[in-house]
Amino acid sequence: MRLWGGRFSGESDERMAAFTRSIEIDAALALDDIDGSIAHVRGLRRAGILTAEDESALLAGLGGLRSDVAAGRVAWDPALEDIHMNVEAALTERVGTVARRLHTGRSRNDQVATDLRLWLRRTVRALDAGLLDLEDALVTLAEREPGAVLPGTTHIQPAQPVLLAHHLLAYVEMLERDRGRFADAMERADRSPLGSGAIAGAGYPLDRDATARDLGFAGPTANSMDATSDRDFVVESIAAAALAMVHLSRLAEEVAWWSNPRFGYVRLSDAFSTGSSMMPNKKNPDPAELVRGRTGRVVGDLTASLTMLKGLPLAYQRDLQEDKPVLFDALGTLEASLGVMAGLVASLSVDAGRMREATREGHVTATAVADAIVRLGIPFRTAHHVVGRIVAEADRRETSMDDLPDEVFTGALGADADPRATELALRPGIGAELRAAAGLDAALASCDVIGGTAPRRVAGALAAARERIDRQRVAPTGEAR
Repeated sequence: MRLWGGRFSGESDERMAAFTRSIEIDAALALDDIDGSIAHVRGLRRAGILTAEDESALLAGLGGLRSDVAAGRVAWDPALEDIHMNVEAALTERVGTVARRLHTGRSRNDQVATDLRLWLRRTVRALDAGLLDLEDALVTLAEREPGAVLPGTTHIQPAQPVLLAHHLLAYVEMLERDRGRFADAMERADRSPLGSGAIAGAGYPLDRDATARDLGFAGPTANSMDATSDRDFVVESIAAAALAMVHLSRLAEEVAWWSNPRFGYVRLSDAFSTGSSMMPNKKNPDPAELVRGRTGRVVGDLTASLTMLKGLPLAYQRDLQEDKPVLFDALGTLEASLGVMAGLVASLSVDAGRMREATREGHVTATAVADAIVRLGIPFRTAHHVVGRIVAEADRRETSMDDLPDEVFTGALGADADPRATELALRPGIGAELRAAAGLDAALASCDVIGGTAPRRVAGALAAARERIDRQRVAPTGEAR
């Protein structure tokens, strides 16, 4: 029986019924719908609309239904259109006609808006734990390889040497921002729409503050029209998920390249690799590639959500039914991607020797040599040209800068038009001093600023990240998350 069919005399066309029903999607909201109904029953009792006997019967019925849903013992009826109608029908079977009082002062408009915020709240808690797990995996790998160094790149070209730990901590920073974006979105979503009715507010003296507290919200929404039609919290959450997926995709891209034997920086475990049906030699980084591919789908979810909203007048429109497929897909994809990337990173093997060997290409210590010249009183632009000549000579000799003889350094200084450079070239031992600055360890140590790759700075950043992760993985009660 249709719960809205009083004014209708004809049956719905089967095509229309199939097209408009949403139970296959919004069944995911079942527990949230029941929790919202429990809070609503208490609110109706506070307002004097339900008797104590009615309240007791409804709460007992909803509690039993909740247990059965959680245990997977309830089958939903697609003929009943959505999860709200299914829950009410299931409750009616259990407690009888008193269930007909449940929808007093409530519309499916404020009901679904409440359900979705409740679902989002618990889902984002799981995402936050997943983000923290990946941070933990990155930090653990960095702790395991504290001395590994690789050529950092810009424009995909060798740039400057960086510690692997420094590189990995860059992703930790991205993930922390992702956690912050979700937390920020949840702060704005932390309002209860229940009691807003269909558009104008409930026609009963419901204590919306008390109902919001019952549901664990910071308070009720301030405007009934906005409450039922607002999906900003959906868009913000998908946007946070899309950017988090972009971050995972960047990491996945590097893992895919680094595991190629031409790089040889890392080796994937068998547990997070696949083979080829044809080529026996293959070991493919498929999980990383799928994360990279699914990022596009989540970005598409964001576009779909924004496009859905852009032409909607106030207040609720049925278009908003399309908020759930994209939200569920985006957050579900992110949660699965976080899990697989955490496992992949935790099981990576690092070839620190191959990484260090790669720093011999591209003269990645050139900037450190230029900085060393500047510290001796030479303008940076002059030092840049001097080191450019040294790099050119190293290229000509097909060797690295720190393997050049001292006279190449003094010659490059002496050849410059700046008299300060030619004067420096006469200083005893300057060639050996600059050649030492071209060494890998010296170049790393020279970037000794907050956020730099100097070993002592990275060690401090790594220790701080570890302390924060360990602290945040423990709930305020002292129990693990």
